[in-house]
Amino acid sequence: MSRPLQRTSVPGVYRRGHTYVLVLRDRSGRQFKRFADTLNEARALRAQLVADIDRGELGETRRTTLNEYFAEWRHTYGGRSSRGLRQNTMDDYIRVLQRDALPMLGELQLADIRMAHIKRYAATLAARGLANNTIRRNLAPLRALLATAVEDGLIRSNPAAGFRNVYGVRRQDTFVHKALSDDELVRLLDAVPESYRELLEFLAETGLRIGEAIELRWKDVDFAAGRVHVQRRWYKDGVDAPKSRFGIRAVPLTPERAQALADRAGRAEQLLFTNSAGQRHDSCNLMKRIVRPASIVAGIPWATVHCLRHTCASRLFRAGWNAKQVQMMLGHHSPAFTLATYVHLMPDDLPMPLSAPSGPALRQPA
Repeated sequence: MSRPLQRTSVPGVYRRGHTYVLVLRDRSGRQFKRFADTLNEARALRAQLVADIDRGELGETRRTTLNEYFAEWRHTYGGRSSRGLRQNTMDDYIRVLQRDALPMLGELQLADIRMAHIKRYAATLAARGLANNTIRRNLAPLRALLATAVEDGLIRSNPAAGFRNVYGVRRQDTFVHKALSDDELVRLLDAVPESYRELLEFLAETGLRIGEAIELRWKDVDFAAGRVHVQRRWYKDGVDAPKSRFGIRAVPLTPERAQALADRAGRAEQLLFTNSAGQRHDSCNLMKRIVRPASIVAGIPWATVHCLRHTCASRLFRAGWNAKQVQMMLGHHSPAFTLATYVHLMPDDLPMPLSAPSGPALRQPA
């Protein structure tokens, strides 16, 4: 049995437990309710709704639930920039909303969703043990849906727009959890089966994403120029364009790698790298069955396939490449992102400190 409504100092606003309930009527006389977390929020919301009613702007759209709006939005949403939205990204948005957001928030009317609901949603995801960054990514499709509802005139503002995620496990990553030192790289490569070593060496030398590497074909190798052309990637059981337009690039090969590839070159459409059965590598199996056991043997259990991409960037930077060159090598959108995310200095990379200046002029009293 629900608690009774208690009158407040604001007409049409009642208190029920820790929640404030607004009871109003639209221009047709139909009664409707809204909810707020504080009396001040309820007072401000009431003022907005009364103004909307006076202007005739509050119509039947107020009864649209998140579930109902999602059913239309999933077929019409095209992204929030001029670049549009990849179908794979949209598929991810739909999957996350159906799996996580709709079971919890789907029956709520759009106009009733508040920041408090967004916080409870994030807290629920955190209770499942998700990392802070994973929760942030899971909130992106909900934020996009609500932003579109604002554009469509169904709600006045996006309740998720100002949300700062403080929920979820925070990874205490340092440089050792991203890039391998040269010694760690050698130990890892020595520990993997020989039939997989070439692929991992290639990843450490070129910095390619694993999806880009396992989709490379012999027609993509320019032996004369010593380059490999990245034009596609394997993504979710299908061939897809690179992650962004910056991912389309020509990556230089070391002379030794170019010669090793030339010695076993195949037909144009054949894959460069295959597993022991002659089939395309599966990135999950590669991590689970090859890299994970090898990393434990090598004494670096935190190492992953993606660490090789970070390792490549750090080694190139240490060798004297500038940020723009490393960005182009990895196929990022900006040098700043490459520096901030993929370049990790080891303690021994720090130069000698400068001695304090000295001399008669410096020792004279002011």
